[in-house]
Amino acid sequence: MTGLTRYLPILDWGKRYDRDTLTSDLMAAVIVTIMLIPQSLAYALLAGLPAQYGLYASIMPLLAYAVFGTSRTLAVGPVAVISLMTEAAAGAIATPGTPAFIEAAMALALLSGLMLVLMGVLRLGFLANLLSHPVVSAFISASAVLIATSQLKHLFGVRADGDTMIEMVQGLGNELKGGLEAMNLPTLVIGGAALGFLFWVRKGLKPLLLRAGLPPRAADLLAKAGPALAVLVAIVAVVQLGLEARGVRTVGTIPSGLPPFLVPRFNADLRSKLLIPAFLISLIGCVESVSVAQTLAAKRRQRIVPDQELTALGASNLAGAFSGGFPVTGGFARSVVNFDAGAQTPAAGAFTAVGILVATLYLTPFLAPLPTAVLAATIIVAVLSLLDLRTPRLLWAYSRADFSGWAATVILTLTVGVEAGVMSGVGVTLALYLWRASRPHAAVVGQVPGTEQYRNVNRHKVIVDPAILTIRIDESLTYLNARWLEDHVLKQVAERPDVRHLILMCSAVNAVDASGLESLEALSHRLSEAGVAMHLSEVKGPVMDRLADTHFLEALSGRLFLSQHQAFTTLRDEGRPAGLAEPSPATDDPWLMRGLI
Repeated sequence: MTGLTRYLPILDWGKRYDRDTLTSDLMAAVIVTIMLIPQSLAYALLAGLPAQYGLYASIMPLLAYAVFGTSRTLAVGPVAVISLMTEAAAGAIATPGTPAFIEAAMALALLSGLMLVLMGVLRLGFLANLLSHPVVSAFISASAVLIATSQLKHLFGVRADGDTMIEMVQGLGNELKGGLEAMNLPTLVIGGAALGFLFWVRKGLKPLLLRAGLPPRAADLLAKAGPALAVLVAIVAVVQLGLEARGVRTVGTIPSGLPPFLVPRFNADLRSKLLIPAFLISLIGCVESVSVAQTLAAKRRQRIVPDQELTALGASNLAGAFSGGFPVTGGFARSVVNFDAGAQTPAAGAFTAVGILVATLYLTPFLAPLPTAVLAATIIVAVLSLLDLRTPRLLWAYSRADFSGWAATVILTLTVGVEAGVMSGVGVTLALYLWRASRPHAAVVGQVPGTEQYRNVNRHKVIVDPAILTIRIDESLTYLNARWLEDHVLKQVAERPDVRHLILMCSAVNAVDASGLESLEALSHRLSEAGVAMHLSEVKGPVMDRLADTHFLEALSGRLFLSQHQAFTTLRDEGRPAGLAEPSPATDDPWLMRGLI
């Protein structure tokens, strides 16, 4: 995409829109709308907001994404993890459900939207790399456990609050000391039934529908509409059996009408308190959304523009902030349903917004008897699918350092809170990167017999010359590892008193910063004083261009070689006495065979 379509992708796909595409998008919108209504209500309650705010957050943000988004199938709206982060951030300012809390949630959406738009316009999408995959996996898994635990009180019909796992478990334990008498049995029955049904729907309903003769696609879509059926049955049960009078908590009256269009209050004090939470929400939101969008686009051989996706997410959050919403992002489950339902363009999201708007205008009176236990069951089933038990096993086997980052993120998220979890994840990711970058891999290499290849002496049988030491550097030279390089090279040279030539094989060096250059100059000078010439081989063009602008090449004690083989053979031949034939690698002459047997 170029020109105006780069910033308004709707101009690109909109000009090719036809009747077949419209039909596919409308069908997908119907399915996603049915799924999104109960999810929106549930995630609003999870965020500490009245239920209708979940509907508000599912209207204008979807319309904004349809204009600015590049993914054809990403479904934007409230999601569990972002809702939990919203509740934690706004809860530090006011009591959930109060006007001040609602204002804080809207201000959070505004701040997050501004940050995402700025990141998109300035092409700062790389900031999402502050969170590595293990850390994201750990945070989402820990949040899933935290969210599921927080919903147990609704299933048991008790009041137990808490921000951390320990507080939640203690609160539940205190409430349930009285056994069955402490619970509301109708709530427990209806919540347990909904939970069991929703778990069964995920695995059991589709095979049942297939055996009944339904086409696979229709069976799959009907199975994913299971939460809507649970909501319908629960409402009927509450009304017909009078369960509300028996202590079953319901959503209650949900105001009908258009979302409120207003400007969020945004004073300096509120901004300072929400700045860091908004940044963390933006990070998690863009990582989750872009990864989902890229995965689905690849299945259809399409592509997205990550930086424009950030702009679209920012616009969605800004639209939500001015229409009574709270922070939103692209949801995995909804996007997969949207994809499977046949959505062809972002217009499917716009049609979904229209469906949610119709529900907000005309269906809210029918949702008043909906038990909160059913919404809790919906949340629990949704978030437990986010639990990733495979990643920690792989990390333990592959990288204990990455596993430690995963474990730290999980523990802090569960015991301290979601903000601490994300911040620790960012900190651990950066710390591991700095630690690895400061200790790069470097290997002494020799010639593989009969070839022009040079490999690690500790891994291969290779030919080396005691007068020539070759060290392959497998990392760019920066201020992080410059001092390490000096120490490592001087140590290797000190262990080999016969060395007269040092070759730094730079095939893996992509950059040399000022500190790296200073270390190279120091090495060349110190080795020259010790009677050792320092040479460079296989220096990449961009690195050579930078070095050519300095005095380093003029002061270099050795030479530059295009290839490692040229360097080794040239220096070897210059050091061999005249008339001496090249010995076999198996002899005991100055040529040595080293390596693992």
